[in-house]
Amino acid sequence: MDKIVIEGGKPLKGEVQVSGAKNAALPILAAALLAPGESIMRNVPDLQDVRTFTALLRFLGARTSVEGSVVHIDASTVNRPEAPYELVKQMRASVLVLGPLLARFGKAKVSLPGGCAIGARPINLHLKGLEAMGARISLERGYVIAEADRLKGAEINFDISTHTGTENLMMAATLAKGRTVLINAAREPEVEELARILNKMGARISGAGTNIIEIEGTDDLEPFDHAIMADRIEAGTFLVAGCLPGSDIIVKGCLPEHLGSVISKLGQSGVDVEPTARGIRVRGTERPEPVDITTAPYPGFPTDMQAQFMVLMCLSSGQSLITETVFENRFMHVSELQRMGADISVRGRSAIIRGQERLCGAQVMATDLRASASLVLAGLAAENTTEVLRVYHIDRGYERIEEKLGKLGCRVKRVAGSA
Repeated sequence: MDKIVIEGGKPLKGEVQVSGAKNAALPILAAALLAPGESIMRNVPDLQDVRTFTALLRFLGARTSVEGSVVHIDASTVNRPEAPYELVKQMRASVLVLGPLLARFGKAKVSLPGGCAIGARPINLHLKGLEAMGARISLERGYVIAEADRLKGAEINFDISTHTGTENLMMAATLAKGRTVLINAAREPEVEELARILNKMGARISGAGTNIIEIEGTDDLEPFDHAIMADRIEAGTFLVAGCLPGSDIIVKGCLPEHLGSVISKLGQSGVDVEPTARGIRVRGTERPEPVDITTAPYPGFPTDMQAQFMVLMCLSSGQSLITETVFENRFMHVSELQRMGADISVRGRSAIIRGQERLCGAQVMATDLRASASLVLAGLAAENTTEVLRVYHIDRGYERIEEKLGKLGCRVKRVAGSA
């Protein structure tokens, strides 16, 4: 396995381009299953999760091809509505094929995704919603078996906001008979992006981006051609990198309105964050001010930015409190940051961070996607050399991160074949 080696302590200077959004690309790949014919996705990031999802589409019978950042999906030949455990276990977003397969083919067999390193994320809300739309659901030997002659519109009230659940049921409802209303729906920009694509395909969706989404079902849909939005979490990660002492960078291609809570908290820390015509400019200070955060569904502070923001607070001039409300096991990066000299105490779902003047380079191990990003940021700020192991995690969500950091003047390299 590869590792990333970082010589820390050098300020970041220059501009960085944000790639297409992983969390938008995956549901849009699933949406291609709703219509026979060739759909075209542009600005697609070259990530392991995207490669895994296209492999799943090929297993289902679709024809796919990749030309740089353009992906072609021809769903005319889909003939096996089954997502096997071997693929689903690699990426729980594979469950997003459940709604489109059931809606188009009247049946689907999808492996249960199980939990993951950052906590259990069951799909019971997906299944309850499909049952409300008339699906017959059974569980057999670790698989969800779903059948329906044709789904019927229904009013579905989510007990809690669910990002993938909203997307799965929104896709299923596009080919249902009648009107579906999703109440307490997820409001993330990626949900809005999926609705835009579905409407391009001929769906009739309103309210995406609010907590009530209405879908008028239609008999059939057409393929799409669409360039996906920029990745707001990658953008947020680079904004935090630009907050390191002496740094001055412009993050290009992202929309400030997608990062409102992150930009607000960075501003409270005393760094200079300014939207410009070229992108978002961020300039670091010698020591950021301590800031408390509590993660929450969008438009709250994103759980996917919690680990990165913690690194900034490790360098603050006081004590801060980070409370994680979305996932129950998302502080695994804490022990690795402690190896680098961070002063952090975890109490249940809260972490108390006492800022230090500096971090020290060390060998650390990534445990999940966003934890790996936080360790890279810590390495940039630390004295001496940091080695981040198990960087296959970071390859799931950051496109060539070491190359982008290198262009900002960082001394960072990937070393192949390490443990």
